[in-house]
Amino acid sequence: MNRLLFDNRFVRELPGDPEQGARIRQVHGALWSAVEPTPVAAPRVIAWSPEMAATLGMDAADIAAPQFAQVFAGNALLDGMQPYAANYGGHQFGHWAGQLGDGRAITLGETINAAGERWELQLKGAGPTPYSRSADGRAVLRSSIREFLCSEAMHHLGVPTTRALCLLATGEEVVRDMFYDGHPRAEPGAIVCRVAPSFIRFGNFELPASRNDIALLRQLADFTIRRDYPELVGEGETLYAGWFAQVCERTAATIAHWMRVGFVHGVMNTDNLSILGLTIDYGPYGWIDDYDPDWTPNTTDAHGRRYRFGWQPKIAHWNLGRLAQALSPLFASIEPLQAGLDGYAAAYTRADRDNVARKLGLATCRDEDVELIRDLHTLMHDGEADMTLLFRALPDIDLATPTLAPLADAFYDDDKRRHVEPAFIQWLSRYVARLRDDPLDATERRARMHAANPKYVLRNYLAQQAIDRAEQGDESGIAELLDVMRRPYDEQPGREAYAGKRPDWARDRAGCSMLSCSS
Repeated sequence: MNRLLFDNRFVRELPGDPEQGARIRQVHGALWSAVEPTPVAAPRVIAWSPEMAATLGMDAADIAAPQFAQVFAGNALLDGMQPYAANYGGHQFGHWAGQLGDGRAITLGETINAAGERWELQLKGAGPTPYSRSADGRAVLRSSIREFLCSEAMHHLGVPTTRALCLLATGEEVVRDMFYDGHPRAEPGAIVCRVAPSFIRFGNFELPASRNDIALLRQLADFTIRRDYPELVGEGETLYAGWFAQVCERTAATIAHWMRVGFVHGVMNTDNLSILGLTIDYGPYGWIDDYDPDWTPNTTDAHGRRYRFGWQPKIAHWNLGRLAQALSPLFASIEPLQAGLDGYAAAYTRADRDNVARKLGLATCRDEDVELIRDLHTLMHDGEADMTLLFRALPDIDLATPTLAPLADAFYDDDKRRHVEPAFIQWLSRYVARLRDDPLDATERRARMHAANPKYVLRNYLAQQAIDRAEQGDESGIAELLDVMRRPYDEQPGREAYAGKRPDWARDRAGCSMLSCSS
C-alpha cells in the first residue's frame, strides 16, 4: 500500500479555501477546503473489491495489513495524501439549493497506478466538513453496504460508474431517522472508499456561475478539460463546445445503460451527475422488479416522482440544460450549447435503439422495432411482469408455436398474467415474424440477448438480506452477493436463488421498496 503514488492535481492547480478545518461556512472563490477525516474507534475491513484493489496495485496482503484499515477509515494518512472536501452547488428536485459541497465525503488524494491511470480515493462517511451543514458527516452500515455493492455491480454490468475499493466498520454508532418520521435510532457506522478518475459534478460549475465568479468557472472548465478530457484539442469556445458535447454524449450513454438494465438512480439532482458521465452517488437507488416506468425507490420523491424510472432520460436532459446555463458565460452565443443538448437527444436515441436491437436479439433496430418494444413494455406493466426475468427468458420462446410458458416465472400475479395473455400471444407472433426477417441465426441471437439482458441484478431485497445479516453480525453475505454480481450475464449454476423475482415479503418492506436519502 505504501507503493501508492499521489499526484493531487485538483488541489495543486485549483484555488482552495484559506481556512482549514470543518467549521461550517460559505466558501467563496475556492473549489475545495482542506479537512482531515475524523478518526474512528475501531476500524475493521468488512469487504473489498479484488478488481479495484488490483487496479490500484494492491492485493489481499495489503488489505489484511493493519495499516489498511487505519488509512481507509480515516485514522491515518499515507505520504502524499492531501485530504479535502470539494465545494459545489446544485439543483435538488428541480430547485436551486445554493452551496452544497462534500458534506460527508473527503478525498484523500489522486493516485496514479502502474498503467498511468488516475484514480481519486474518496472516503464517504469520514466525518464533518465545512459543507456538512447540520449533519455529522458519517454514514450508516446499511447505506454503505448498498453503495459498495452497487458501485461494483454496475461496473460488472458494463455501466459507466464510480467504483468502490472497500467497506469498513467504524466501531461506532450513528443516529439516523431513516424516514424522517420522528423515530431516530442508533445504527452501526461504516465508511466506503469510493474510487473514480474524477468526482467533479455538474454542480461544481453551477456554484461559481451562480455567484458570477466567471474567472473561477473558467479556471475549473480549463482544468477539467486538461486533466479529464486530454484528447480534446482546440481553444476558446471551440474547445468548450467540443467538451460540452462530449459530456452530453457520455451522459446519454450512461442513462441508456440504466434503462437497459432497469436501474433507478432515485435522486438525479445536478450535484449527483458526473462530468465524466459516470453513475455517481448511490443513495436511494433501486432496481425495477415488476416493470413500472412510474416507479421510484425514493420516499422523498414519492409525491412528485420526479426521478421515476421512465423519466430518467428527460431529467438528464434537464440537468444538462442547467449545466449549459452555468457554462454560458464562457460562450458568446447559446448555439454551441444548444448543439450539445441536441447532441444528447441524438446520442440517447442511438443508444436506446441499440438497446432495443440487443435486448430483442436483432441485428439492427428498425423504426417498427421501437413500437414493438414499447408494446412489450405496456404488456409487461399491465401483466405485472418482472423486467429482468422476462427479457432473460425471451430467447427461450418456441418460434414455431410461441406461448407464454417460457415467460411464466416472470409474472407476479396470475390473474394479471391471464388478463394479458391473449394480447401477449399476439405480440409474440409479431416478434417471431420480425425474427424471421432478421439475419441473425438462433445461436447468434441468444448470445446477443444474453449479453444485453443480465440474469443477476442487485435487486433491493438481495441487498437488504445482506444488510440484515450484517447488522446481526454475519457479514459474509456481502462478499457472497458481490461475487454473484461480478458475473451478471453468466448462468452461474447453483446460484439461481439470486436470480429469482422479488418475494412477496419484500413488496412493501423498507429497504426493499422504500428508501430515503438518510444514511
